[in-house]
Amino acid sequence: MDVITDIATLRRRLAGESDIAFVPTMGNLHAGHLALVELARRHGRCVAVSIFVNPLQFGPHEDLAEYPRTLAEDLDKLADAHTDVVFTPDETTLYPEPQTVFVEPPPISMELCGATRPGHFRGVCTVVLKLFHIVQPRIAVFGKKDFQQLHIIREMVRQLDLPVCIVAGETVREADGLAMSSRNGYLKPEQRIEAPRLYRTLQQVVQMIREGCHDFARLEMQATESLTRYGWTVDYISVRNARTLLPATPEDGTLVVLGAARLGKTRLIDNIEFAL
Repeated sequence: MDVITDIATLRRRLAGESDIAFVPTMGNLHAGHLALVELARRHGRCVAVSIFVNPLQFGPHEDLAEYPRTLAEDLDKLADAHTDVVFTPDETTLYPEPQTVFVEPPPISMELCGATRPGHFRGVCTVVLKLFHIVQPRIAVFGKKDFQQLHIIREMVRQLDLPVCIVAGETVREADGLAMSSRNGYLKPEQRIEAPRLYRTLQQVVQMIREGCHDFARLEMQATESLTRYGWTVDYISVRNARTLLPATPEDGTLVVLGAARLGKTRLIDNIEFAL
C-alpha cells in the first residue's frame, strides 16, 4: 500500500492505472468506511482512498478542531483491506492559497442539512471536484448514510459531465441499529444508549406510510415531537422523493425519509430509502 501526501507524487503513482475506484473520506475509519473500500475493490482494479478533513465544509461554530483524527489506525485498517493507494494531504497541499473558486451546488443544498449548515455542500462539492481531478477515478464510492450528499455529488457529476461513475454503498449499522459514524464517538454513554431512537423513529414513519398514511407533514411533525420528548433537538424529519429529493407525493415510486437531530452537542443523521 502506497501512502502519498503530495499531488505530484500521487499523479505519478496513478498515471499507469486505467481502472481506479476511489473512496474519499475524512478518516477516523470504521466498518462503514471499510465496506465502501470493499465495494470499490469489486468495481476497480486499483483502489485509492483519500483521508482529508476538509475545512471548507465546516461552519465557524462546528467541530473542525475536534473532529477525530486517527491516521495511524486508519492506515492499518486500509492495509488490512488491501487498499492500493492512500492520499493523505494536509490543508496546504489542497489549499495552498485561500480558495476563492468554489463549486455552486444545486438549490437542494439549501434544504435539509443545508438549511442548518450553510455553505456545507459548497465545501463538499469543491473538495470532491478537486480530488476527482487529482485522482482521475473511473469509479467513486459514497455511502448512502449521507443521502443528500450522495444526491448532490451525483448531480455535480451529471451536470458537469464528469467521467466518473458514482457507486452508492449501503449504510452499515451497529447491532442496535445506529448508523455508523465518526461522530458517534462524541456520544456520552447514556446518549449512546438513546442514539438508536433516531433510526427507530424513521422506521415508524416508513411503516405508517406503507400502511397507507400519506399525510407526510403530519408524520414528520409526529416524529419530531416524539424525538423532542426524549431530549433530542431536531433539525428535520422529512419525507422526500428518493430520486429528486423534492418533497414526496403519494405518486412517487421510491421515497426516502431523512432525519437529522442532536443529542447534546452531537449531531446525528440517518435515512431509510423505500418503495411504496
